[in-house]
Amino acid sequence: MVRGVVAMLAVAVLAACQTNDLSKPPVPLGDFALGLNVVVADTVQMVPLSRKATPDEWETALKKAVDDRFGRYEGNKLYNIGIAVEAFALAPPGVPVVLKPRSILVITANVWDDAAQKKLNPEGKQFHIFEKGSAETMVGSGLTQNRQRQMEILSYNAAKRIEQWFLDNPEWFGLPPKGAAAVAATPAAVPAAAPPPVAAPAGAPPTPPAAPTAVPVPVPAE
Repeated sequence: MVRGVVAMLAVAVLAACQTNDLSKPPVPLGDFALGLNVVVADTVQMVPLSRKATPDEWETALKKAVDDRFGRYEGNKLYNIGIAVEAFALAPPGVPVVLKPRSILVITANVWDDAAQKKLNPEGKQFHIFEKGSAETMVGSGLTQNRQRQMEILSYNAAKRIEQWFLDNPEWFGLPPKGAAAVAATPAAVPAAAPPPVAAPAGAPPTPPAAPTAVPVPVPAE
């Protein structure tokens, strides 16, 4: 019993160490600045056995996560982000070790150039967002988190996945295509130097000079 109490205390301590990179400077994203932040969840589907959450709650949670992550960018061009919440499952309390249910969120994202009123991705990008393995989920997040915390973590992970998607397409934001910088930095191939002349072995007879080319002598006419 004592060991069980110690284990639960360890989980509680580690759970407080949720990874969050928002305190660090944002990664370079060209001329990006956040314009419209639109989240729609009116057709969201809830997986059976999930804890309940309303469309308004999802819209609020995801808008905050997008603002927190993309509001840090101070580029000189506005880009609009649109997110449709497709489905979710918020893990309910389960039997530790046996079930360990985890939460999932499915979204579809799009991004627009605000000035050009043009969508930059040809088709909506769908993401399946899972809880990151941590002390909070090792025994099932339904036991260690309430539903608000589960929604907060899934929304944070969703915004981070969208940011990575943007970083994979830097040309949308005025940067060289991914990999172009590495190609430009590759030095051009240098032609191989001609091999040095091979010296004749010691004692070998010298190479005779080439015979002079005969020059025809004109014959005077009689």
